[in-house]
Amino acid sequence: MATCAKPAVAAAASTTGKGYVDSGVKILIAVVIGALLLSGLYALFDTTIMPTVTNKITELFNYAG
Repeated sequence: MATCAKPAVAAAASTTGKGYVDSGVKILIAVVIGALLLSGLYALFDTTIMPTVTNKITELFNYAG
């Protein structure tokens, strides 16, 4: 039991933050590149790529109550 706790205690005591900023930057870059690719596809085809989703979103905000 004590051998399993040593790495966890060492990781909790570490204050370097190594790896967290790198992971965040990688995720941010992936999201931006994905958004650029999706907007490029929309501009390339100049039509609605996902008509079902577009219809459901339109119905959601078109509440006539």
